Amino acid sequence: MKSKLRAAFESTCDGYSPDRVVADPALNQLFLAECYRLGLNGSAATFNRALLNLRKQGCLRGLKSKRSTFPSEDQYRFAAEIAARFIERRDGVSLDNVISDPELAAGFDELAAQIAPGYSAVQYRWAALNLRKARRLKPEIVSRVVPAENVAILRVADLDINQVPSQQGIYVFFVASCVLYVGEAENLNNRVRKHLDHSDSKGLARWLWDQGVEALHIEVQVLSPDTSTRVRRALETELISSRNPLFNIKR
Repeated sequence: MKSKLRAAFESTCDGYSPDRVVADPALNQLFLAECYRLGLNGSAATFNRALLNLRKQGCLRGLKSKRSTFPSEDQYRFAAEIAARFIERRDGVSLDNVISDPELAAGFDELAAQIAPGYSAVQYRWAALNLRKARRLKPEIVSRVVPAENVAILRVADLDINQVPSQQGIYVFFVASCVLYVGEAENLNNRVRKHLDHSDSKGLARWLWDQGVEALHIEVQVLSPDTSTRVRRALETELISSRNPLFNIKR
């Protein structure tokens, strides 16, 4: 299988790296078609993960790759980060698995485009890979140990407050360029309602007064009823550290 995967990659990569071939829908379609033409059996996700593993195992040494760059990455980089972290948290999968699986990748693209519209799938995906390469997409370890029962991203301008569950959990207010505030709550509905009525975070309250909610999104992570307050606060602290919200005080 390895020799055929390498052959499929070499004949379709157009001089680009394995990561680019997996992340770029046009190149990936050519690669997958060649895999099937060579008689390989498996899913698109299987072939893509196997190609990335070939690279990690050093089986593609000696092949030179063109550098991949895209304009204006700073305009959609944060959207790529939010989308990657959301799917990793919701489905418990790594970025490689997100990019390798066409269904997960399509969900990633859709979410990133909702946050920062106007860019291509390969741009969003490449931005996420660049974040990881720059060590700016470090794993959120506590979040991996404590799975969420449900994770959702909601646009606040369209929000019916009853969409926010009354269970305990974590919430993250953000806009297209940054995270504004991270919090934890025993009752998410009550806490989010309080913020939107008159937040007790002075920075967030001032921002909402000045900017309104048109550009505002909220990520809600619902936790199991048996999650302790200590664990809930540990999750909050981790997200404050990893996502650098404007209006939280780091502990």
